[in-house]
Amino acid sequence: MRRLLIANRGEIAIRIARSAAELGLQTIGIHSQDDAQSMHVQVVDEAVSLAGRGPRAYLDIDEIVAKAIQAGADAVHPGYGFLSENARFAEAVTAAGMIFVGPSAQTLSTFGDKVSARSLAQTCNAPVLAGVGPTDKVGATAFFAALPLGAAMMVKAVSGGGGRGMRLVLTAAEIEDAFARAASEAGAAFGDASLYVEQYLPNARHVEVQIIGDGVDVSHLWERECTLQRRHQKIVEVAPSPSLDDNLRREILDTAVRLGKATAYRGLCTMEFLVDADSQRFYFLEANARLQVEHTVTEAVLGLDLVAAQLQIAGGTTLAALRLTQADIPAPRGFAIQSRINLETFAADGSVRPSGGLLTRFEMPMGPGVRTDTYGCAGYQTNPAFDSLIAKIICHSHSPRYDEALRKARRALGEAKIEGVATNLGFLIALLGDERVMANQITTGFIDDNAAAILGAAKDMAAKDMVQQSQAAPSALAGARVGAVDPLAVLDHGRGGAALTTVAPTIAGAKQTPPGTVAVKAPMQGTVINYGVSPGDQVWAGRTIAILEAMKMEHEVRADVSGTVR
Repeated sequence: MRRLLIANRGEIAIRIARSAAELGLQTIGIHSQDDAQSMHVQVVDEAVSLAGRGPRAYLDIDEIVAKAIQAGADAVHPGYGFLSENARFAEAVTAAGMIFVGPSAQTLSTFGDKVSARSLAQTCNAPVLAGVGPTDKVGATAFFAALPLGAAMMVKAVSGGGGRGMRLVLTAAEIEDAFARAASEAGAAFGDASLYVEQYLPNARHVEVQIIGDGVDVSHLWERECTLQRRHQKIVEVAPSPSLDDNLRREILDTAVRLGKATAYRGLCTMEFLVDADSQRFYFLEANARLQVEHTVTEAVLGLDLVAAQLQIAGGTTLAALRLTQADIPAPRGFAIQSRINLETFAADGSVRPSGGLLTRFEMPMGPGVRTDTYGCAGYQTNPAFDSLIAKIICHSHSPRYDEALRKARRALGEAKIEGVATNLGFLIALLGDERVMANQITTGFIDDNAAAILGAAKDMAAKDMVQQSQAAPSALAGARVGAVDPLAVLDHGRGGAALTTVAPTIAGAKQTPPGTVAVKAPMQGTVINYGVSPGDQVWAGRTIAILEAMKMEHEVRADVSGTVR
């Protein structure tokens, strides 16, 4: 292995390039037509342009393989997301005579398909929640009707991960919309719109096990806890879990290794589980046959470079040669916490919307035990087509006390300075300072249940900071604008139909629209993928006018006024 093409973008492409360079590999990056300014393009030794735009360019198997061949690559690393769990991509890379840095295509077919992974878990005597799939709305409706009274159901994408293509269903009336939205998100993010359904476990913790294999032997690298998540998307991850007793930990670790050995696993994989906070029973959730976003906290508590190990195993090195057999794996030292910094803004009702714009200031924290993985920098114009994650701040405390690690993470977040674009930085600081989080009294629904209170605490902190800044340097705030102006959507009543387009935010906060049109606030700039109105329709305040796709998620555009579409 000499030349590595990184089939990804952003912070994970940079992360891979750094470890590859330390192993003496030359790196080749790729970028879509609208992503040439991303920092990963500057970090690699060579960059090649893809023909397409947005996420779809990074999902084009044929072009990426062709570019890898043209660039003289002898290996391809898929990162996470995009094609990382796509068996056809792994097959295409291998067929072209290159090394795919990941498991075999057969293993990807098993674990990349969440339904197949559930079946394997059952054959390995791993407990699973009731579920069925792949299925359609009819099958999901029948499954929901058979659940115990009052039980809820999760609609999930068969492929991919990261919370994309997931919807919680509480009543039968919600099934049709949940399927439509989940299928659309899954298709856009992973190129596969198929879905399955599973019983929802309301009072749970999310625990996952990092395993590593060389195709013969499999070791666990202990566990992480990802219970602090919002709408099924992780935003804070911890290693090791501060919640498990020794017996339960051992059961979960043994189950994860057993699943890995059943497939003669090669490379890195994360086995995910839900733990019922009441009964302490655990259930297999899914397997992510790739590098995880949160691999950093495992690296911190074990002192390992997982990307380097992944590359070396792909090159034929064994666990024994890497000193990564189970007997070689040290116990975790202290706690590590990763906080995901997302480009987003919070509405008055507590809902979250992606944000975007020009980063005018971007300073990340430093100090002992503090690491930042990012592709952000001052002067970068963010791209709404991609995921909202801009940085990951990882803090490692050697102390055995979890609360000390939380305080360290909160202090580091407070040192981060990001201006020009709205982020969740303040929300994270407030979250980690919550008394229940400090006491580790949480479940996966904690943030969703307490979002308004956490947001209120974040706003209070921001207001205090504003007062302190004005007292320290009044001139620094002279003429400053407080808050961000939403982008606008223009609903055109003419031209024989309702044509909706998005326009950039304006400093004045209002944009003059053509005669016969009404300006409607949109959550952000994006691509209109569905119209909810037609000529002659009555539009009232709050009605959904259109669906935008931005940062691989769907967002509603709602009318602020009433009227008739002409």
